[in-house]
Order: sequence, then structure tokens, then C-alpha cells
Amino acid sequence: MKLTILGCHSATPRTNTNPTSQILEIKNHMFLIDCGEGTQVELRRNKIKFSRIKHIFISHLHGDHYFGLIGLVSTFRLLTRETELHIYGPKGIKEIITLQLKLSDSWTNFPLIFHELTSKESELIFEDDKVEVYTVPLKHRIYTNGFLFKEKQNERKLDINAARDANINKAYYRKLKQGANVVNEDGITIDNAVVTKDPIPPKSYAYCSDTVYNEDIIPIIKNTTILYHESTFLDKNESLCKRTRHSTARQAAIIAKKSNVETLILGHFSTRYNGYDDFKTEAKEEFENVLLAQDGLSFKF
Repeated sequence: MKLTILGCHSATPRTNTNPTSQILEIKNHMFLIDCGEGTQVELRRNKIKFSRIKHIFISHLHGDHYFGLIGLVSTFRLLTRETELHIYGPKGIKEIITLQLKLSDSWTNFPLIFHELTSKESELIFEDDKVEVYTVPLKHRIYTNGFLFKEKQNERKLDINAARDANINKAYYRKLKQGANVVNEDGITIDNAVVTKDPIPPKSYAYCSDTVYNEDIIPIIKNTTILYHESTFLDKNESLCKRTRHSTARQAAIIAKKSNVETLILGHFSTRYNGYDDFKTEAKEEFENVLLAQDGLSFKF
């Protein structure tokens, strides 16, 4: 699992800071999460192939999280994309994007499929044989979702030498990886645990931006491998959280601790601050394993 931060700042883009957008690579998928202004430039800067992006997840309809979407869709069209593109986001996202395409007479030459979200409860919005994606309802000034990406249980590891010693036909190796007991060439049933090893534990990634401090999300993201949680403000500006419906670094860390996640990544920093070391300092007073997002930085887990 690899996470690439394309932008991790709030409000307006600047020459050295980009609004929210990131790429999650998980089980051969390349998911784009939020698409602030300038996202496609950052995709190019980070050498990410546009053609691999087939699913885009938009948390809410504030500009710093989706203003780059119409530009990216238009670029896909200019690149003569043919592969379908799925966009998951709040109700209204389809109207916004299709109106711009209509008025510019720039309809896509590829299937553009919208999945509009309205539920205030967590729901499964994407699933295949390797990954599940759930919404994480957040509390912001408008309807907002975070997203929880979960690997499905990995296959068991086959001990080739043990399987050979047990005289098992290769045709049954697939069933062994799936956890089944099999009958060997001598007609003897071989217990799966004898010839396989436990699989690599599945990983998960929870993306939570933007939101006021909200303990309702804890049961949804409990025991997640990686949590990205917005940390717009420091303690000294906590009074702004109620009005703007954002969180502090300390509040993000408390959520991480109560959710028993392995690692917390802080992001969505207000550009009022000149540096971000204080975010990590304040968060680590509540939760030990804290990382800071940074434009262009990749994390491998």
C-alpha cells in the first residue's frame, strides 16, 4: 500500500502549497482521493500515469477538494481516454461537472459514471475481489464523507516444499492458498495448516477530511492501519474549530488513540502557519506514532 500526497493544505493554493488531493495505491488499484485545484499538475510532477486512475473519491463540495476535477476530466478527454471513469461524491457533483461540460460543448469520449452519495450512515460504495471502500460520515459545514479503504483477506502462503513432500498435485495449489484441505495423490486428506502459512494481514486506510472533532467515526475506523485526519489548527487557534468545523492536531491524535490505529498522518494544514513541526509535537502528546503530510511526499506501508 502506497500513499502519495499531492496536496495537504486548506483553502487557496499558493506557489508552495497545494489544496487537498492524494493517490492511494492498494491491491493494483490507483484511487484518487479529492481533487483540489492543480491536482493534474501534481500528478504529472509525481509521474503518476493518468490512465491508471479509474476511480475518484470526492469528500465534499468545497473548492479546495474538487475544483481540479473538471480540469482533470477535460484533460482525460484531450488525451483520448477510452476507459470509463467512476466518480464518487456528494449529490450535486454530477450536475456541477456535466453543466461545465455542456456549456463548453466538451462532452467526454469515455464513459463518465457518477455515484452520488446522500447517506448519513457508513455504506459500502465500492467492492471487488481485493478491496472494499466505505464512507466515513464526517461533521463539516456541508455534507461530507471520509473514506475507508480495506484490503480483503490475503491468500495463505503456500509452502512449496511441504506440498511436494505431502505428494499434493499442483492442480490443488490454488485451493490450498484459499485455505482448503485437499486430498493428495495417495488419497490422504492433507490439513491445510501443514502445507501453508498464515497470510500477510490485510491493511486499511482511513481518510478523514474535513471534520470537527467527532467520536462517532471511531467504530468505523477502529483498528485501521493508517489514519489520515485533518489538523487544520493548533491548540492556540482551537476556538476557530467550532465556527469552521475543523479539527486541531491534538483532536486528530485523540481520535487516533481512541480508534487504536497504527499510524496517524496529519494534513489539511491552515496556511496561516509558517511551519508544521508544532502540529506533530502537539499530536504526539496524545498519540505516539504521528507523521506529517507534505506535498509530493509518499508513504509506503
